[in-house]
Amino acid sequence: MVPQFVLPLVVRIERAAPPARTDALETAARAVLTMLSDERSRGDGLWAQAVRDWEDARIRKVVRRARGAEWRRAEALPGITVTGKSAEVRVFPPVPLDGWPKDLARLQVSGTDLDEPEAPADPDRTAPVLWLNPGVEMSAGKAMAQAGHGAQLAWWGLPDEERTAWRDAGFPLSVRTADPAHWDELTTRGLPVVRDAGFTEIAPGSCTVVADHPALHRRR
Repeated sequence: MVPQFVLPLVVRIERAAPPARTDALETAARAVLTMLSDERSRGDGLWAQAVRDWEDARIRKVVRRARGAEWRRAEALPGITVTGKSAEVRVFPPVPLDGWPKDLARLQVSGTDLDEPEAPADPDRTAPVLWLNPGVEMSAGKAMAQAGHGAQLAWWGLPDEERTAWRDAGFPLSVRTADPAHWDELTTRGLPVVRDAGFTEIAPGSCTVVADHPALHRRR
């Protein structure tokens, strides 16, 4: 039995100014991509072995919330903060499932339900869209992890030149809930589909996200 690793993500949720739900999901997805593409995560980089150990098993992700002093302590740990329109998400190199840093382990997983102040605009179909299953209800924290899974599967499916182009563009992407009829169509296109392991909230094997990257269509 090899040790199980998990990718920690922390979303900043201040009482007076919580982020919008969709922006938090998109920022979490970009945070995962930023970690994967960072020089420290590749080759002989500082985080590379931890990333390989994590990718060799389940690509499990756990989202926790922080505010005030909790957020400042999280920022002091090695990681990368990614900022959206209203959201801040800090991603950390993978850690053993039972070996979280103390300042992350004490953070809460619950309480990540977020509102949507206004309906999201239609996504830019020329850029990647991570489509959420309309038939599966998830907390914002769970959906952030699933969006991160979808972004990672898209990243794995791209050739190096497409990865570089996406990174250099700042990882543009959208996260949207699909219409039921559109969801059924998406799952038959041969695109990457996230099937959840069922550790929390939803049943094992549930399809949660389809990663719709334009370059993946061209490779089929």
